[in-house]
Amino acid sequence: MKTVLVTRPKDQAASFVKKLEEYGLNSIVFPTIEIRPVSGWKVPDLALFDGVFFTSPNSVGLFMDRLLKESPDELKNLQKLKVWAVGKTTSSDLAAHGVTTEPIPKIADAVTLMEEIGSEAIAGHTFLFLRGTLSLGVIPEVIEKRGGHCVELTVYANLTPSLEESAKIKSLLEQGELSCLSFTSPSTAINFFEAMGTTALPSGVQIAAIGTTTANALKKLGVHVDIIPESFDAPSFAKAIAEKLTD
Repeated sequence: MKTVLVTRPKDQAASFVKKLEEYGLNSIVFPTIEIRPVSGWKVPDLALFDGVFFTSPNSVGLFMDRLLKESPDELKNLQKLKVWAVGKTTSSDLAAHGVTTEPIPKIADAVTLMEEIGSEAIAGHTFLFLRGTLSLGVIPEVIEKRGGHCVELTVYANLTPSLEESAKIKSLLEQGELSCLSFTSPSTAINFFEAMGTTALPSGVQIAAIGTTTANALKKLGVHVDIIPESFDAPSFAKAIAEKLTD
């Protein structure tokens, strides 16, 4: 049975692992980022903003937890704003709180999202951007270039794997036990190769990226990408990996 390395956080890996199992693939979960809440921030007055950007389920979960505990009245303000989400899961997590999001691009990444927002919706407006510590900052950069103003709020930290766990995975990789390495964000890819200490891989190991942003991050590292799904979501990602490994 072929084995896929899953690098996403443990709390987000279960459904993806299950999909891989349905295709007859084994999985090893090695989170190259672990999510931890950041302390010291407060929910701002959302009436001061024209829109809010959420780029991951992590940003939704941690922001909404604090909002509901400390500033529940702000939920009504959030529900009135234009809200953008990267990906179906992020959007559905917001919908659970009665927050309607703008149309979601088929390609679920920040670059495509910003390309589909007209300049008139940005210029002269103020936005809140919920981020993690490893955010690439694509959305704030585009907002500022288009004459808008962006307030960035870091709500979670991305932690790297331990040396002990990294050594175990490196050993499996060198022994040929891993058929495919799967990456769901630039930070999972960057952290993985930093943990390995090299971008050199054994012959035959497939590299899978959930979308173009992740694929581009891998290419910048000098790593060839073998698999990108047509739709950038976990079910499509598992299917694409299975089709490649069973060719």
